[in-house]
Amino acid sequence: MWEAQISVADVDDTPADAVRADAVRADLGVVPLERGSRIAVATLEHGRAVDVREHDAARVGDDDRLRRPGARIVWQDAKAAAPALLDAGVPIDRVRDARLVHRILVDARSLPLEERWSRSLRTEAEGLFSLAPEPEPLDALAEQLQRQEAAIGDDAGLAMLAAAESMGAVLAVELSREGLPFDRDRHDALLTEALGERAVHSPSGRPSRMEALAVEVRAALGDPSLNPDSPQEVLRALRRAGVDVASTARWELREHDHPAIEPLTAYKRMARLHTANGWSWAQRWARVDERGRCRMAIEYVPGGVVTGRWATEGSGAMQIARQIRGAIAAEPGMRLVVADAAQLEPRALAALARDEALAEAGRGADLYQALVDRGVVDTRTHAKLGMLGALYGGTTGESAVVLPRLGRAYPRAMATVEAAARAGERRERVRTWLGRTSPLPPRWRDDEHGGRQARAWGRFTRNFVVQGTAAEWALAWMAGVRRAIRDVEGAALVCFLHDEVIVQAPEARAHEVAEAVRAAAALAGRTLFGDFPIEFPVQTAVVGDWGQAKD
Repeated sequence: MWEAQISVADVDDTPADAVRADAVRADLGVVPLERGSRIAVATLEHGRAVDVREHDAARVGDDDRLRRPGARIVWQDAKAAAPALLDAGVPIDRVRDARLVHRILVDARSLPLEERWSRSLRTEAEGLFSLAPEPEPLDALAEQLQRQEAAIGDDAGLAMLAAAESMGAVLAVELSREGLPFDRDRHDALLTEALGERAVHSPSGRPSRMEALAVEVRAALGDPSLNPDSPQEVLRALRRAGVDVASTARWELREHDHPAIEPLTAYKRMARLHTANGWSWAQRWARVDERGRCRMAIEYVPGGVVTGRWATEGSGAMQIARQIRGAIAAEPGMRLVVADAAQLEPRALAALARDEALAEAGRGADLYQALVDRGVVDTRTHAKLGMLGALYGGTTGESAVVLPRLGRAYPRAMATVEAAARAGERRERVRTWLGRTSPLPPRWRDDEHGGRQARAWGRFTRNFVVQGTAAEWALAWMAGVRRAIRDVEGAALVCFLHDEVIVQAPEARAHEVAEAVRAAAALAGRTLFGDFPIEFPVQTAVVGDWGQAKD
C-alpha cells in the first residue's frame, strides 16, 4: 500500500510504479470537540461516519480501533488533531490530512477550492486545541475523503503523494513539539564574536562592531547623520558621493571602488545576522519546556511553498545563519546526527527524466566533480553553474556557455526541463514525479511585456518539476528516518531544511542512527523511482553542535 510505504508502517522495496492503492482500508475519522477537551473518533464508510465514540483527549488512546494494524487515521488538519493522539501514545503510521490533500487535488484534479478544506486550523496560545474556525463534523470528513479517493482514482503516484504529504503533516507536528535544542549562552557568545558587544543602552541598538562600521560608512560618505539601515538614505548618500548605483545590493556595490563600499558591505552582512538570528530572535523563539530543556520553537508549514517545499512561520528556522549554528547544541549524553543530501535537485532531475547517463555521473558523493572527470565541463564551478542554469533557467553569463555541453551529455535531463519551461510559456500545467501539479498562471498580454511574463513563468515551471520531485523524495526520506529511529530511546528528529535533517540521539547509538539515516535515503529513492539506478548519497556528521558539521 502506498500509505504503508511512505508512512513507515510497512516500508519495502516495491517500485512505485508497480503498486496500486486499492487495498481494503479501515479509515478512522478523528475530530477535536469542545475546544479540544474531547475527541470524537468514528469509522468512515461510504461517505458516512459510523460507530462514533467520544473520548477525553487524554484517554483517546483507549479507543482500540486507533491501534488496529493498518488503520488509516483521517483528520481535517494535523495541527488540530495529532497532538492529542501523540500525547495518548497512539501510533500514527497511516494518515490522511484532508486539508493538505485537498490543496493538491485542486490543481491536480480540478477540485473546487473550498475554503473550509483549504484553511489551516491554527491553535491558540492559551489552549492546545483552541480552534478557529471550528473543525468539520465527522460526516463532512467522511464525504471529503470519499471525494478525494474518487479524484485520485487509479493514479498510484498521486495516491502516494497524498500519503506522503499527510505523513509530512505528522512529522511537522512532531518536529514542532520536539523543538530544536538551543544553548542561549553559546548563542550570546557567537553573536558577540560576530557583531561585538550587545548594545544594551545605546540609542541605535547596534552591537559595537556594527556601530563602528556605521561610523566608518558615515565618514566615508561625508554624512554624519546617515542611517545605514535605510536603503533610501544610503542610496542617496552614495550618489552624492559619486557612486552611481541603482540599488544597495551587494553585487552592485562590489562593481565600484569607493572607501565606503567595504565597510558598508560588512555592515549589511552583520545587520542581516543581527536582524534574522540576533538576541531579539532568541528571546522571542527560544523556550524552556516542561522538562527544563531550552528549545527553539519552530512551527513548520508542510507544503508551504507551491512546489511542495516546507516553510516555517515566524522563526526563520529554514535560514539559520551559519555563524550561530554552534548554538544548536546536543544535550548532555546526546549527539546531533546532521545529515545532508548531496546535490539533491540534479539527482531528482536525473530520476524524473530517466536519464541514466546523468544518474551514472551521480554515483558517489559529488555529482559536479563527476561532470569534470567525464570531460563534460572544465571546472567544478562551471558544472554547478551550468546545472543551476538548467534548473532555474539561466540564459546569460557562464551558465549559458556551459548549458549546451550539458545538453549534449545529458539530453534526456535537459529536454525534460526545457519541455517544462515551454509548457509553462504556453500556460500549461506541469507535474512532479508523483503528480503535484503547477497552478495556472495569470493571463498575460499579447505583447513584449506579456512575452517577458511568459518566459518568467516558464522558468518557474522548469524548476517546479525538479524542486517538487526533490521535495517528494525528502518526505519519503524523513518518513524512513522516523521509522528507523522509533525504537532508539531518546532519539528524535529535531530539524528539517529541504535536503538536510538533524536527529538528536544518545551518544552510544549516534553512529548507528547515522547509518540508519543514510539507509533511509537509499530506501526513499527505491520507493519513489523503483529500480531506476539513481543514488541519493547522504553525508552525515555526528557532532556536539551544528556548527561542527562540515558544509
